[in-house]
Amino acid sequence: MTRAGVVWAAVVVALVVLILLIVFFLQNQDTVRVQFLGLDGYVPLGLALFIAAVAGGVLVAVAGAVRILQLRMLARRARRATKP
Repeated sequence: MTRAGVVWAAVVVALVVLILLIVFFLQNQDTVRVQFLGLDGYVPLGLALFIAAVAGGVLVAVAGAVRILQLRMLARRARRATKP
């Protein structure tokens, strides 16, 4: 597959995901009360769930980045220890 083909496939996948998100938001427009760290307000259910999913993804990404940095430091130390 060429680079243009890969880009085209990525654009198609992104558009499908965007369409699914739009459908999700349209089907979950009921307003719900959200309380978090002393903040209190009303937001559409779809938006509240989307924000929760993004926050969860950010937490996973941070934890993964920390683990990758730990492994890189360990590998660097191992390389230095094996050099003559």
